[in-house]
Amino acid sequence: MNEHGNGRKDYTPALGAHWLTPFYDFAIAAFTREGVWRGALVDLVDPQPDDRILDVGCGTGSLAVRLGRVADVVGVDPDPAVLARARAKAAKSRARARFAQGFLRAGLLPEGWRPTKAVSSLVLHQTPLEEKRRIIGEIHALLAPGGVFCLADYGRQPDRAQRFLFRALVQSVDGVENTEPNAQGVIETLLAEAGFAPSTPARVVRTPTGAVSLWRAVRQ
Repeated sequence: MNEHGNGRKDYTPALGAHWLTPFYDFAIAAFTREGVWRGALVDLVDPQPDDRILDVGCGTGSLAVRLGRVADVVGVDPDPAVLARARAKAAKSRARARFAQGFLRAGLLPEGWRPTKAVSSLVLHQTPLEEKRRIIGEIHALLAPGGVFCLADYGRQPDRAQRFLFRALVQSVDGVENTEPNAQGVIETLLAEAGFAPSTPARVVRTPTGAVSLWRAVRQ
């Protein structure tokens, strides 16, 4: 996501281009071992019926709908094309998932609604460093003390093979400037800066596009 001097904000669309949006779900399932890391992410979130879960950069709604079968979920994303797909999924599954178009800020959420937990998956690696910092800070501000933020994204790569795949496949699509801080381990730093308890990846999942790390950060 980028902000220009005229106040207009841009974002990196699914798979890096709007015309690829219809193929997003297939690509994520086929090339990122989605069933493994998404299942592990849901386990980290541990959704409960009385939870209010914020899904930041919810995309086509796969995670929001899955969590919405148990908890009350609000997904936010600036891309209207992916939100149309998310709303269709939610309607079909009858999940308790609602969606709001825009960049995360308190005023975007339903009035009086405050999350007990927050999630984000495969979003922050695409955003500029200052936007990563802003998003994590907004999530921290929205959560009450003891609230949990569960994150799945590309992070520090565990070996040369995964680093090569990440460079060749993810960075070639999403760009080096935004993705390189993740590969250098910036997520742990930004979580700590925002006020979350010190957190290291709870799990690292090797994939054909590079390793996806999962964090469970608690608001202090």
